[in-house]
Amino acid sequence: MDLQRLCCVILAFAVVLFVCFSSSVTAGDIVHDDDDAPKKPGCENDFVLVKVQTWVDGVEDAEFVGVGARFGPKIVSKEKNAHQSHLTLSDPPDCCTAPRKQLARDVIMVHRGNCRFTTKANVAEAAGASAVLIINNQKELYKMVCEPDETDLDIKIPAVMLPQEAGASLEKMLRNSSSVSVQLYSPRRPLVDIAEVFLWLMAVGTILCASYWSAWSAREAAIEQDKLLKDASDELTNAKDGGASGVVDINTTSAVLFVVIASCFLVMLYKLMSYWFVELLVVLFCIGGVEGLQTCLVALLSRWFKHAGEAFIKVPFFGAVSYLTLAVSPFCITFAVVWAVYRDVSFAWIGQDILGIALIITVLQIVHIPNLKVGTVLLSCAFLYDIFWVFVSKKLFHESVMIVVARGDRSGQDGIPMLLKIPRMFDPWGGYSIIGFGDILLPGLLIAFSLRYDWLAKKNIQTGYFLWAMFAYGLGLLITYVALNLMDGHGQPALLYIVPFTLGTFLTLGRKRGDLKNLWTRGVPERPCPHVQHEHSQEFAQEFNEEK
Repeated sequence: MDLQRLCCVILAFAVVLFVCFSSSVTAGDIVHDDDDAPKKPGCENDFVLVKVQTWVDGVEDAEFVGVGARFGPKIVSKEKNAHQSHLTLSDPPDCCTAPRKQLARDVIMVHRGNCRFTTKANVAEAAGASAVLIINNQKELYKMVCEPDETDLDIKIPAVMLPQEAGASLEKMLRNSSSVSVQLYSPRRPLVDIAEVFLWLMAVGTILCASYWSAWSAREAAIEQDKLLKDASDELTNAKDGGASGVVDINTTSAVLFVVIASCFLVMLYKLMSYWFVELLVVLFCIGGVEGLQTCLVALLSRWFKHAGEAFIKVPFFGAVSYLTLAVSPFCITFAVVWAVYRDVSFAWIGQDILGIALIITVLQIVHIPNLKVGTVLLSCAFLYDIFWVFVSKKLFHESVMIVVARGDRSGQDGIPMLLKIPRMFDPWGGYSIIGFGDILLPGLLIAFSLRYDWLAKKNIQTGYFLWAMFAYGLGLLITYVALNLMDGHGQPALLYIVPFTLGTFLTLGRKRGDLKNLWTRGVPERPCPHVQHEHSQEFAQEFNEEK
């Protein structure tokens, strides 16, 4: 059993490192800006994603996604206001000179290269085109901007760039059919999606469950310690050891090193991000998820199958393992393996969230902050860490390292698994709302500490710290989603909003109530020692008998 607990503790430290790799909330950018491409009159549009819906011989067909140009009119946002126009290939293909035939409000498809983007748009407009689709010569999309010396920017038709594969598909449609029509529009993301509400409830609910489990375990350990102290003084050492069994306390040094090492791992992930590296992370996530799910299920089922939870059998390498653990483990392993194999299907996010929540709850049960000082250092470092790798890293790496890693942009897959996600149900662009494990686990360490302190100090819900810490976390996360929507989907460092609310509320309340010194240093309420009380009562009884 000791070896199993040791493995769980090591796993907890590994998970705490991994969770900071995705400590951000994102919903997928649909509006982009670029300081390297400044705006000027006639060239001041935001870079917006554009849907290109196709019809082949009157039958609705594939849909492609492009990006709108800095110049030209703004593309309509509603599908009902978008006109369906005939698509035609440019001749010459680059559209740097006038087409050989006049266009009747057709959408013209041209190839990138040989002249400026604005030149292509002006030539297409002069030929009678209603819009121009520019096919990139690479797989990625490219932001179409204006050169500093350009003056002919009074362009009246929209220009959209499509990736190379989309262009090849459209050309194939034109060759194999008699008529191809397209419709261009850029739908706006809704201000609030139900996915964000459910994600908020998942985050708050996870911390709530983990905090009560952690506090219950701490209270049971304290009660057991008091019983041992009352029995005999020679049990003191064993009581101390038993009270700390299976729990890892973070200190200030490890809190600082935690962020430094997490930063190193984040950069390594950013540089080495590939298909096989993501596969390795999936394996590690499955191992952690199995351990977390197994721990949660055993703790839950032991209430009904108490005998199976208390009867043990020796297993090679793992030592003594309960029969209940042996019964639950195959299910947990099968669950994780099935998720890993089918994680690309549309509903795989459910399995990922179940494994992730179980893992977070287990880590919060094992890893504790012993006092408010350590919690302040940890959250302050994580606060700076989150801001640096979401915002400041853009200056050094020309893109947000945190968001690139969280979304798996370079891996060819749908992001790393160390996050909770829910599909955006009413968003025309689809995608997922996600939150990193670190945005739940790191504040969760402080909130779980607050409930442990309340229970040991025998404070009720009004006079304690847990309710206020929980409320502050929920409000901070809510403001994160408000900022996310105001920024039109740009990824936000959630700890930028969560840490000031959660930590600030705790510090302010502790100072106002006069508990700050005790919270900062000891982290546990001052309680009279039952053993000392027992000795004093024996001495008093002995003196009373002698006087008689």
